[in-house]
Amino acid sequence: MRKTDFDFALPPELIAQAPLPERGASRLMVLDPVLRTCVDASARDLPAWLSPGDLLVFNDTRVMPARLAGVKDSGGKVEILIERVTQTHIALAQVRASKPARVGQRIQCAGACLLVLGREGEFFRMVASEPWTGLMERAGEMPLPPYIERPATAADSERYQTVFAREVGAVAAPTAGLHFDPPLLAALRAHGVEFAYVTLHVGAGTFQPLRVDEVTQHRMHAERYRVTPEAAAQWARARAAGRRVVAVGTTVVRVLESAYSDGGLRVGDAETRIFIYPGYRFSAIDALFTNFHLPQSSLLMLVCAFAGQAFVLDSYRAAVRARYRFFSYGDAMLLQRPAS
Repeated sequence: MRKTDFDFALPPELIAQAPLPERGASRLMVLDPVLRTCVDASARDLPAWLSPGDLLVFNDTRVMPARLAGVKDSGGKVEILIERVTQTHIALAQVRASKPARVGQRIQCAGACLLVLGREGEFFRMVASEPWTGLMERAGEMPLPPYIERPATAADSERYQTVFAREVGAVAAPTAGLHFDPPLLAALRAHGVEFAYVTLHVGAGTFQPLRVDEVTQHRMHAERYRVTPEAAAQWARARAAGRRVVAVGTTVVRVLESAYSDGGLRVGDAETRIFIYPGYRFSAIDALFTNFHLPQSSLLMLVCAFAGQAFVLDSYRAAVRARYRFFSYGDAMLLQRPAS
C-alpha cells in the first residue's frame, strides 16, 4: 500500500483561506458506502441525517495562541511554534530560523527571555522567564495551518476555535467541530441527539506528510487525550441501547479507538500514536462527520479505512468537480459505517 494510492488532484483555489460568515453555512456531502451515493446538503441539515438517540462525540480541546515571534542575540528572526507545555516554564516547540537552533541559545520574545535546553526528536525543549501560558496569551498568534497562506487575524482567534472548546492544549483545531454553532447544536438537541465530549490535544504533527512511500512503515506522532467517566458512560449506554456513536472529526475517532478495550472505553489520560489505514477494524464508532483532508495524508487514510478507499477517493473527486471547499476552513462530509 503506497501513499500515492491516496492522491487526488486539488485545484489550489478550492483550499479555503478563510471561514464563511456563518459556521453552519458550510456545505455537507453525505456519503452512503452501501448504496455508493453522495448527496449534497448543508451543515445545517445535519439533524435530518441523524436519528433521535444518536450520540455525537466532540473534541473539546482549545487551541493555544502557540505561534510566537522572537529575536536571537545576533538579531536574526525566529518563529516558535509551541507543541506542548510540559511545565509552567518549560515547553516543547518547533523553532524556525535561518540557522538551526542550538542548545544554550537565547531568544528574546515580547520581553521574555527564552533558552533552548535541548532537543527531543523534531522539537526543542525550551524554558521561558515567564509562564508559557501567559506569554502565549500576551504575544502569541493562532497557529493557522501551513496551507492557509495569510497571517492570522483577530477574527481567527474566535473562528479557529470550536464554540465548545474548553481544555487548553492544542496547536491545531479539531476542524470538524468548527461547523457547529449554537443554532445547530440547539436543533440537534431538539431532534433528540445526545452529546458527549472527549479531549485530544492536536499536535503540529497532524500537518506533517508521510515521509515513507510504504504506508505501513509510517509512524504517527504522539498526541495526548482524555476520556472522562461521564463520556465513557454515555458511550456505553448508547452502545447497549443499539444507538449510533457519531464521531465529530478524526481526532475523536483516534480517541475512541485508542481507548476501546473489552467492549468499553478506558477512562483517564493517555497518549496515542494510533495509525488507522485501510484494513483497520473499527470498534468504537458507527458514523463520522469530518472535513476534507490533504492528499496522501494519514487523516485521508483513516477516512478511507472507514468507508472504503475507492469510494472515498471517488467522492473526493466528485467534491472537486462540485467545487466544495477543502481543509480546515472548508466544507464537511458525513459517512456511515458499511453494514459489513
